[in-house]
Amino acid sequence: MINWDYTNPHTCEITVQNSDIDGMGHANNACYVIWCEQCAWSHSERLGLSVKDYQKLDRGVAINKASYEYFLPSFENEKLLVGTWLTACDNKLRLERRFQMINPATEETVLRGHWQLICVSLKSGRAAKFPPQFIDIYGGAVVNDASE
Repeated sequence: MINWDYTNPHTCEITVQNSDIDGMGHANNACYVIWCEQCAWSHSERLGLSVKDYQKLDRGVAINKASYEYFLPSFENEKLLVGTWLTACDNKLRLERRFQMINPATEETVLRGHWQLICVSLKSGRAAKFPPQFIDIYGGAVVNDASE
């Protein structure tokens, strides 16, 4: 059984490819960032907000601050599970997302990540208030309970 940091993660499965391996013989740190982004988009789309919705609303959420803590390396052909949660929404313009990447074969956490996001107008790139759809969808998906 996987020991997730929060209950009910949205998950994506990744298989480390040869092209992900760097000169140190394991997956490059930049790959983990891309995998987190892919999982975040998958989660957003599952919740009902896609890039097309962002364009229609002239609003999107952009990373204001990101941090990653790498615990273990990953190697070619290893499978990883990326879990993500929305953990805060101020119903105005700020949102937080967390990530946990686990190697299901060993059940060990490989990475934890944290994004602070801000709502922006796509046309101007400036901070803008959440449209009602963001408050309903993203705000409604926030989890507060950590797993035990």
